[in-house]
Amino acid sequence: MPLRVLILGGTTEASALARQIAGDARLAPVLSLAGRTTNPQPQPIPTRTGGFGGIEGLVRFLGDDKVDAVVDATHPYADQMSAHAVAACRETGVPLASLVRPEWQRHADDRWHVVADAEAAARALGAEPRRVFLSLGRQEVHVFASAPQHHYLARLIERPEQTKLPPDLRLLQARGPFDRADEERLLRAERIDVVVSKNAGGTATYAKIEAARALGLPVVMIARPHKPAGVAMADVDACVAWLHGLAPRGV
Repeated sequence: MPLRVLILGGTTEASALARQIAGDARLAPVLSLAGRTTNPQPQPIPTRTGGFGGIEGLVRFLGDDKVDAVVDATHPYADQMSAHAVAACRETGVPLASLVRPEWQRHADDRWHVVADAEAAARALGAEPRRVFLSLGRQEVHVFASAPQHHYLARLIERPEQTKLPPDLRLLQARGPFDRADEERLLRAERIDVVVSKNAGGTATYAKIEAARALGLPVVMIARPHKPAGVAMADVDACVAWLHGLAPRGV
């Protein structure tokens, strides 16, 4: 029997892993998405959407679906899901690997102001009105309603669900990856004074950081939370090798 693999997804790495193991006779994967995006990109392996119901629900799923291994390829800021995965796999004895995307590193000419969360980022913008580029996902745009004096341009895949949003807000719906030259043009055209971003790592959205550096713009950078992990994997190839090491031979 092939190895039954649960991939906790929502990142480019999860999609890359799904593409790489699709059709692999040694593996029987299913990709789990949180459901925060209503029109996710099509995947080449079976996909489920929605939460599990906490640690207990994930424990039940692992047992009911006879899962042999779990890969946590969630977003670097999805710390709760990662904590649930660690706890559930520890309880069930199911091996857990975590694809750990490296953080972006500050360059000497970067103007970063590192803060703990979105609330601190809103405060860091200051009292004077500024033109702010928000690039942190739709879940936390509403936080900036606490700083209504600024003009906000928020780039999102989908509109925020919250009703209380900053009064001077324009939404730009787009999905990465983004090009540095295009990012520079956008920041110039919108006369942006400051960028607010999470330290997501990876290449898909790094161009905005390069563009801010080139234009001398400050970046309010929301630091990563502590993210519990299983066996740390640096990339998709390492993760595939780990799965093959668990898979039965001769399948």
